[in-house]
Amino acid sequence: MATRDALGLAQEKGYDLVEVSPQAKPPVCKIMDYGKYKYELSKKAKDAKKKQRFWQLKEMRFRPKTEDHDYTFKMRHIREFLSQGNKVKVLVAFRGREMSHKEFGQKIMERLQSDLTDVGTVEQKPKMEGRTLTMTFMPKA
Repeated sequence: MATRDALGLAQEKGYDLVEVSPQAKPPVCKIMDYGKYKYELSKKAKDAKKKQRFWQLKEMRFRPKTEDHDYTFKMRHIREFLSQGNKVKVLVAFRGREMSHKEFGQKIMERLQSDLTDVGTVEQKPKMEGRTLTMTFMPKA
């Protein structure tokens, strides 16, 4: 259909002539209410945004000589983060001569794994990165 004819037909009906696919040969146009079309597109975008699942990567630091009270306090926070749906990266930082006793950091990691089995799973096993031992937990589905 010729462009003039299509514009005349759209004005007769009280709608707009909207170019849907400009790259096509010939270009594809539709007769529609453009305001309503834009409104429906924004509604679809909002619905898609609502259905997205956002999570953050939280971080909790330990030391090889972390005492029981501090451990339980931090473990409770990790449990809370996982129940909110966030991932948690656990770090055990070694300083100076502590590097010769990496088994203390491993014990902390093993203890965390056993204490948090009900709310999270291990995404990344304990791994040494320089002077820090890192492990990542993700929430259970």
